[in-house]
Amino acid sequence: MRVFDRVLKRLVTQGQLTVHYADGRHITVGTPDPALPALAMRFLDARVPFDILRDPRLGMAEAWIDGRVAIEGGGIIDFVSLIRANNAWESGKSISAKGALKRGFKTMRQRLWRANHRGRSKANVAHHYDLSGALYALFLDRDRQYSCAYFPDADNQTGISLDQAQEDKKAHIAAKLALEPGMRVLDIGCGWGGMALYLHRTCGVDVTGITLSEEQLKVARARAEEAGVADHVRFELIDYRDVTGTFDRIVSVGMFEHVGTADYRTFFTKCNDLLTPQGVMLVHTIGRIGGPGMTDAFTQKYIFPGGYIPALSEMIAGSEGTRLMVTDVEVLRLHYALTIRDWYRRTMAKQAEIEALYDARFFRLWTFYLAGAATVFEHGGMVNFQVQYARNRRTLPITRDYMVEAEQALAGR
Repeated sequence: MRVFDRVLKRLVTQGQLTVHYADGRHITVGTPDPALPALAMRFLDARVPFDILRDPRLGMAEAWIDGRVAIEGGGIIDFVSLIRANNAWESGKSISAKGALKRGFKTMRQRLWRANHRGRSKANVAHHYDLSGALYALFLDRDRQYSCAYFPDADNQTGISLDQAQEDKKAHIAAKLALEPGMRVLDIGCGWGGMALYLHRTCGVDVTGITLSEEQLKVARARAEEAGVADHVRFELIDYRDVTGTFDRIVSVGMFEHVGTADYRTFFTKCNDLLTPQGVMLVHTIGRIGGPGMTDAFTQKYIFPGGYIPALSEMIAGSEGTRLMVTDVEVLRLHYALTIRDWYRRTMAKQAEIEALYDARFFRLWTFYLAGAATVFEHGGMVNFQVQYARNRRTLPITRDYMVEAEQALAGR
């Protein structure tokens, strides 16, 4: 397929890729690079290149999921990394006027379906988070933190474990909340309860965790009961829009991606209403570094229906006018890449168990998802944002020293 050949030659210049077509023909593109593995991609049916040309990410994903393409010389993560390394975000040219117009049109079109109403929110959450708890136990850390860990260096040369990096992430977030014993904390999108239990255990606060996942709720409540802290750490199946009461602190980790741009103002207004006058909030979310965009077709169809990764500009615009003051912004650039690489290794090591839970097709889907997620933080346009908000400019110290001191104290416990 000559058109596909031409695309490949433009796509891969660093590293080497050989493509074997179903008719027996093959082509090799790129040049050997010691930093990138030499790979081969074998099409097992003639439709694959047409599907990829029609929709590159979804076409490649579905061909991989269906077993219609094979990667030789490495795994799917090596292939996705090779493609993304050749088209790194940093190497992109500035957006032309035509490109900006096109992106603006896409953004307006996305807004038509980004509204995340209550019924849709619960269904979207269930699609991903109500998968078997046994699946997540196979590849996450022991506390089931399904968000980026916190590593001390870009290559984890210190060699800390994923368990330790996730503990350090919780300490990093807790330090930004400036917690005091007895405070009331709301954890929006509490997952399996790890953050809520950590904050109570280390800081002596009472936490209410909320989720829309029935599977997560069962696990979180069981953990609180087992720890004997159910009277201090409570978990509820409720939409954030329906929460009542007041809280000294709000924390939200990995949930903002599911709010939907049409509801950003609703989210921040509600949080402002729930906080005490001296209240502080920390939102941890995956973020775009290239401005507003669109959720790719693979993620929308198979992984996070209704999900959308915000640009910082969208996030800040959503909170402006709500009387919440942005008091600190941190960008975590490579932490999630290291985290997901670890998840990918654990997933590969548990192939037999995962296929027993589901099947080989699901295993291929999951590995493609993790491969794409890891490499988009290594070469693509994704990072993590931690944005701190306060209702009163005098609530927190005016330098960041208190964060470092609190984090060090938590690390020593």
